[in-house]
Amino acid sequence: MKFFITLTAVLCFLCSANALLAQQAPDPSKPDEQLTKDEAVIRIQQLRDQVAQLEQKLNSLNTQNSNYQQELSDIVAAIKRCEEEILSLLGITNADIENFRQRLGVLDGRVREKSRLSDKVLAEQRSEIEAMENELNMMRKEKPAMLPEFYDRIIALARDIRGLYRKPVDVSSYTVGTWAETRDCLWNIAAKPAIYNDPFKWPRIWQANRPLIKNPDIIQPGWVLIIPPPGPMTSDELKAERSYYRKKRAAMRQTGATDQVGTQE
Repeated sequence: MKFFITLTAVLCFLCSANALLAQQAPDPSKPDEQLTKDEAVIRIQQLRDQVAQLEQKLNSLNTQNSNYQQELSDIVAAIKRCEEEILSLLGITNADIENFRQRLGVLDGRVREKSRLSDKVLAEQRSEIEAMENELNMMRKEKPAMLPEFYDRIIALARDIRGLYRKPVDVSSYTVGTWAETRDCLWNIAAKPAIYNDPFKWPRIWQANRPLIKNPDIIQPGWVLIIPPPGPMTSDELKAERSYYRKKRAAMRQTGATDQVGTQE
């Protein structure tokens, strides 16, 4: 009986002490140098409690990290086993893959060098381009080409090689056909492979034929248009293009305003 009375008294004392400490807890914004002795003791205890909580969180995170590391190791091991099985099925080695990777890289570098040349030079080097295409086609038949690592690279490289087959444009004039037969407009004419192969170059044709073409939206069948040589558009051609689109937008806004007035009436 005395034990229980003593235990109760101790618990009451502890509760009273905790309540007293809570009451005496200093303002968190109060600087350390301004604390009283009791307040300093309380703040130290608070900091120790915070450190203990942070250490507990750190231990929990370390445990999680160890688990994730183990999962990662298991995944890496599974991938390695899968790769080994693929190599076994294809009957090739890592050395074969590395050799294929290097050869593909060399061919890719040669294609990038060719892409910097002018159309005229590329037309003169057509046989070399065909040789590179044949080399890539032979590599596509090799077993390493079946690996996912090389699939997208081979497809992209084949597309780049095909893009090197350019011919110098020798068109200096073009006779406009009927819309029903040829769908000829400046946009479609510029898009023709024998002209610029780029519809956005239509202002070049317009500016070269300004005495004939008053409105770039209207050309007549039978007109013989001067076709400037291929190349980037000049500053005058770019200005003409911007002016055309500004006027086009203004006309569309005006038409919209007129339609709105008519609807209100």
